[in-house]
Amino acid sequence: MQQRKAIVLAMFGTTVEAALKGLLTIKTAMETAYPQTPVRLAFTSNQIRRIWRKRATDPAYLQAHPDIPQDILAIQGILAAIANLQDQGFDTLIVQPTHVAPAEEFHDLAAYVRGLASIRTMKPRWRPFKTIALGRPLLGAYSLHRAYADDIRIVAQALAEDAALAKSHDAALVYMGHGNQYFPSGGLYLEFAARMRQFYPGVLTLIATVEGFPSLDEVVESLRLHGVRRVMLKPFLIVAGEHATRDLVSPEEDSWQSILTREGFEVIPVIKGLGEETPLVQIFVAHAAEAAADAGVELD
Repeated sequence: MQQRKAIVLAMFGTTVEAALKGLLTIKTAMETAYPQTPVRLAFTSNQIRRIWRKRATDPAYLQAHPDIPQDILAIQGILAAIANLQDQGFDTLIVQPTHVAPAEEFHDLAAYVRGLASIRTMKPRWRPFKTIALGRPLLGAYSLHRAYADDIRIVAQALAEDAALAKSHDAALVYMGHGNQYFPSGGLYLEFAARMRQFYPGVLTLIATVEGFPSLDEVVESLRLHGVRRVMLKPFLIVAGEHATRDLVSPEEDSWQSILTREGFEVIPVIKGLGEETPLVQIFVAHAAEAAADAGVELD
């Protein structure tokens, strides 16, 4: 029987209008790569979806922001997006996360997909899905078939322009990751930074996180150890949303830019999400294709 295939992009989401570009760029790249396969968006953050639902019913907001696409105004959670596709007759789904690390959000998403894939009916033809497969986050996931270390190397290679820009300013490159106080994702971030230093030895690349380890304090210590005086700050986040505009470079005294400036560093901010970087976006496209291939599905 012919499969009806679709891709669901599972994104944390953002409420910052300007940051939507990073998310929509990923969707456009996926549609370009697989023009015969419908692509749907889903936001995994309950709070962000609530904000968009409120905005979608506010005439003043809609008038002030006429360029917000309907995909965003009508955004759904992952379960609702999948249910709608199933109701429309799609029985083969590739769920591709745009999360950076295989941490809390990804594990919740994986639990949803496993649960849906486990559904059995008395008559096999009434199963809701022939196939539902889950792709890997940016920095990979736990797999016996696709080593996460390879994914980290690919990400580091894709960020050559960041290293070149930092080098042109004679600056260290400091990324802001999200992190998690309850999930040990710090090792992945540190391995990524180590690969950046390996590939681009002329640039000191470091990473800290908003939550958990490594913290900005560790980065400051490393900068002092290496005698660095100039720092290029950039979000290691899919979108340059609230963390980038508030925690990274706002004039507030606890922003990273303010802290580093007080510590005596010259700071060069680059406010651009990873979703706006074409080489990074193509990694998500490749991860979707690999998840499909592992499940015996060909995207077209």
